[in-house]
Amino acid sequence: MRQAAEEMLDWHGSGMSVMEMSHRGKQFVQICDEAEADLRELLGAPSDYAILFMQGGASGENAIIPMNLINRRGTNKADFVLTGQWSVKSQKEALRYGDIAVAASSGSETTLDGQAFKPWTWVPAVDTWQVRKDAEYLHFCSNETIGGVEFNDWPTPASLGAPDVPLVVDASSHFLSRPMDVTRAGLVFAGAQKNAGPAGVTIMMVRRDLIGHALPICPSAFDYANVAAEHSRYNTPPTYAIYIAGLVFKWIKAQGGVQALEQANIAKAELLYNYLDSSSFYRNPIHGPVRSRMNVPFILRDESLNDAFLKGAEAAGLLALKGHKSVGGMRASIYNAVPLQAVQDLVAYLRDFEQRHG
Repeated sequence: MRQAAEEMLDWHGSGMSVMEMSHRGKQFVQICDEAEADLRELLGAPSDYAILFMQGGASGENAIIPMNLINRRGTNKADFVLTGQWSVKSQKEALRYGDIAVAASSGSETTLDGQAFKPWTWVPAVDTWQVRKDAEYLHFCSNETIGGVEFNDWPTPASLGAPDVPLVVDASSHFLSRPMDVTRAGLVFAGAQKNAGPAGVTIMMVRRDLIGHALPICPSAFDYANVAAEHSRYNTPPTYAIYIAGLVFKWIKAQGGVQALEQANIAKAELLYNYLDSSSFYRNPIHGPVRSRMNVPFILRDESLNDAFLKGAEAAGLLALKGHKSVGGMRASIYNAVPLQAVQDLVAYLRDFEQRHG
């Protein structure tokens, strides 16, 4: 942000702000191409994957993806794994475009390891997924931002008994927080606004053989073939958001890459979860093996103290801890930019609040 402020009025002696540049001018072409190259390096994406910077947000992709992929081989089918609010939202949008089936769902209560878990707090075992062999793709959300459920590993199509069904992965809220084997999926997408930059740009990593099959109703600006052919500049992209994302990619490289950030994120998450698990005052409702490193929901056992907790947290400089309205409680989002010290401060506040109210 400091670098962007310094370059706000004059990018690299060009006499222009990035906001003033033509999206096809040589200056922005350089910015966009460098961002693509740096992201490809960070995630090890091979050349047979196109990297696209698009508009519409991850929610927009819930429509754009089926319009591009759902009739690739003529079946008009897609399967979904439902593990929380975002995968459910994606599946509902896709219903507009074809024959949509649920391959697996955690939308019911279950018992795991002798413990009862409520809906959307666990992940169905991969060997229970029922994927249609003629589906055009299988969609899942690899980190449910609202519920705090994360896939620590992605299956392969072959392991699901459907080798011709590419995975479509919504990685929005843990993108660039850990290494990801892009080659396991046919398409990986993420809204930038968690770990990669400001809202306004959506990052797509799509295998090139999946491109070029858009439905006739797909707007030309959202047809992956057009966007890939013009290197994300088919129409005017969100130029400033791409510029900031490019700065973030360079920052991640300077930290040692996503491997280094993963270690930092593990340390932050372990610190917070270990305290929550040691306390009888707070409770994390998520099944242990699928707890998110990025989004940590927790509940005060006496929820009449919620307002006092949030008021005290804000006074201590700990912001945005209120849980999503659909699940309640609290949620600490500890993305890449959150330093370990901030999590230490949060744990200190949790301990102090418990001592005063427990």
